[in-house]
Amino acid sequence: MRLAKVREVLPKQEIDALLVSQPENRRYLSGFTGSAGLLVITAEQAMLATDSRYFEQVGRQAPGFELVKVQGRIPELLLGLLADLGVKRLGFESQHLTVEQLNTYSKATEDVEWLPLENTVEKIRAVKDEDEIDAIRRSAALTDDAFAHLLEVIKPGMTELEAAWEIEVYMRTHGASKVAFDLIVAAGPNGALPHAQPGDQAIQAGAPVVIDIGCVLDGYCSDMTRTFCLGTPSPRYLEVWNVVLQAQEAAEAMICAGTTGVATDAAARDVIVEAGYGDFFGHGLGHGVGLAVHEKPGASRLSEDTFEAGMSLTVEPGIYLPGEFGVRIEDLVIIGEDGIEILSNTPKRPVVD
Repeated sequence: MRLAKVREVLPKQEIDALLVSQPENRRYLSGFTGSAGLLVITAEQAMLATDSRYFEQVGRQAPGFELVKVQGRIPELLLGLLADLGVKRLGFESQHLTVEQLNTYSKATEDVEWLPLENTVEKIRAVKDEDEIDAIRRSAALTDDAFAHLLEVIKPGMTELEAAWEIEVYMRTHGASKVAFDLIVAAGPNGALPHAQPGDQAIQAGAPVVIDIGCVLDGYCSDMTRTFCLGTPSPRYLEVWNVVLQAQEAAEAMICAGTTGVATDAAARDVIVEAGYGDFFGHGLGHGVGLAVHEKPGASRLSEDTFEAGMSLTVEPGIYLPGEFGVRIEDLVIIGEDGIEILSNTPKRPVVD
């Protein structure tokens, strides 16, 4: 089915074959999880070129692809392979192939016209099948469990790094192959940095803490954020926290197949603007999650996406007050025809006792 969708693109783009080099796209189409390899897909054939480290792995993971053994230089291999396949017009992933690689490959294949394509496989990947949704669901559930574990051990005086390590150890010892991104534990003023890195900052009683975490389980990512404080919070924090929650709820209430990324972002942003914090919400509302933690579709002021049933999306409004604190609340959802399934089941509480 996945190859069939790619093959539908070939005549539309007037190409004889598609060269796939992006790792998640390569895995999505072939099942191959190795770190090096190229897919060449034509209307009739599917080839996977890789080196001797992965010959046996290709047989196990990508039985539907013909193995092309790389035993010399890639340019010479492409010259012979494309000639054998009769390829004259080759589409390639312009967002992944480097300028140097393109120059080298195209010089070696002078009879082939190299045509840049953007988001060809990514658009197909955006709509998840039931197996993918189940994998994301399980990944999100493990993230919920890891957060619950943190709440059992977190206390004032614990550093951001210590808290992040507690989460990562739990994820890895309960089935995750790795974390989905560098985990964020941002205490106090550090929470005003949307992509703060954990450090030696101690978590203080009454100070907000932003926890943004996700794992990779069976190849699929999860992503969730909660903000809370230990002990008695300030009234200003509670006000901001509730504005962010209302913004998230406004967006989640409208998301369904046919909704645009721009409109979804606006639903949340309008709440924050009306509360007087519009200048402190600078990033987009959300992004797709799957084999990669950031993929299509997008929800932002610049989004060109219209949602379809089966897409995943994060819904993560935030307010970041420099020198004070930040608040972000993020759910991972699956879009349906008439609404959403929220996969992030961790309770949303501004204060944790």
